[in-house]
Amino acid sequence: MKKILLATTLAAGLCSSAQADTLLGVYIGGQIWANETSGTFGDSKDQSTFNLDDETQGSVFIALEHPLPLIPNAKISRTTLDTQGQTNLAADFSFRDETFGANADVDVTFDLTYTDYTLYYEVFDNDLISFDFGLTGRDFDSDIVVTEVPQAGVSGKSEKLSASGIVPMLYAYTNIGLPWTGFNVYGEGNFLSLDDNVLYDLQAGVSYELIDNIAVDVNITAGYRAVKLELDDLDDLYSALDFEGVFAGVVVHF
Repeated sequence: MKKILLATTLAAGLCSSAQADTLLGVYIGGQIWANETSGTFGDSKDQSTFNLDDETQGSVFIALEHPLPLIPNAKISRTTLDTQGQTNLAADFSFRDETFGANADVDVTFDLTYTDYTLYYEVFDNDLISFDFGLTGRDFDSDIVVTEVPQAGVSGKSEKLSASGIVPMLYAYTNIGLPWTGFNVYGEGNFLSLDDNVLYDLQAGVSYELIDNIAVDVNITAGYRAVKLELDDLDDLYSALDFEGVFAGVVVHF
């Protein structure tokens, strides 16, 4: 699978609830995410395992909602997944135009960001329950550098892989209000299972209405998030990586 281009239009026929924003609602939010990273990657199905560091990542989003039927709402979000690690190779590892020999100590820098472009409909939208679903185009941009640790003053070899592409994913969100408490429980996710590609980005958590008035709503959030990137030839990138951990964030609604 080289670059997968998103060329999909959401099916019409669903209407927004009468509880939706009467003109235009703007949601802006972000989160800090402490995750553990594990898995393998390479430029072929012959991948290698690296001891990747746990990191604190960030993500932000903006969403626009309206009461017009048939026309989907829109959301753009951006997530950073940067980590680094090292390993002592148990066998030869080929990466791009270099072969790193068995027993070599190698470092890796894994820099990845993705931007999600989501179109979705609100099936329900009230104080007790809300449910959205739609489609996301996930735009990947990554740089992976593998470097052999120098030995006896001799510089080690190094190779870099830059991979990018757009992958279509399903999107769903649900929120359940807990009456008279100010708390909500919610879940949100993007997911895809196609051929040898398995991707998901799931989070579940609680939110608390810190400010709730006619001008602005402010919610603080906390929960658990898990991302899986099982990619089969995304611009020559093969991976089976997992990122999991707790997060905290804030959402502002105008």
